[in-house]
Amino acid sequence: MAETNVLTRAREAILAQGNIPAHIAVIMDGNGRWARSRGLSHAEYQAGRRAVRDTVEGCLELGVRHLTLYTFSVENWCRPAAEVAALMGFLRQTLREERGELKENGVSLRVIGRPEDLPDDVQEELRRTEEFLRGGDKLELGLALSYGGRTEIVDCVRRILDEAAETGAWPETIDEDLIRRHLYTADVPDPDLLVRTSGEMRLSNFLLWQLAYAEIWVTEVLWPDFRKEHLFQAIADYQKRDRRFGKVD
Repeated sequence: MAETNVLTRAREAILAQGNIPAHIAVIMDGNGRWARSRGLSHAEYQAGRRAVRDTVEGCLELGVRHLTLYTFSVENWCRPAAEVAALMGFLRQTLREERGELKENGVSLRVIGRPEDLPDDVQEELRRTEEFLRGGDKLELGLALSYGGRTEIVDCVRRILDEAAETGAWPETIDEDLIRRHLYTADVPDPDLLVRTSGEMRLSNFLLWQLAYAEIWVTEVLWPDFRKEHLFQAIADYQKRDRRFGKVD
């Protein structure tokens, strides 16, 4: 009960302050260290499921409109085949088991990255889930899958070149707006807040373009131990920041 009261007060304080980030991005780091510290397999991902649920619920309670989770990077394909297979199986299972509740709560799904690299059965489960959740208007949940920030920029340039070759006309102006319209996140606002667990101080090739002016909050907490209270701490800290975007007060 005491913990519930603490969370209630934290939520009320955040809502009273206003200035809620519209888009939160999360680097969910520390799963391997968490598993090793308990003598478990590095491929143990079930423990992080509650962290995702708490994060989604917290965003819904505060009115955050977009949440993007760094789920599987292009570099992760270099991990042992058994670990990759375990993660793909966990992803498929989680999509099946969680989408009912996500729909009830008005959550829609967006996949960014190169999902075509994923196993066929995972791609099919993603398509089913996206369709099932279509129309959710409370929170857009983004999953970055087979994603890399540099890869995204490469794909962006390729799209621009392909369009120019198809139409025979090169864009008159190459500017930030042109780039933005060809990113995976073309119609999504840039993240206001980046949360990273496990204490690591790096972006790990995540949303390199979009995070240019995001506020960054890092916690030593490993992802499987991340709870709603930590999300609220991150947002409360964000509300204290002075976001100048390179300008002078």
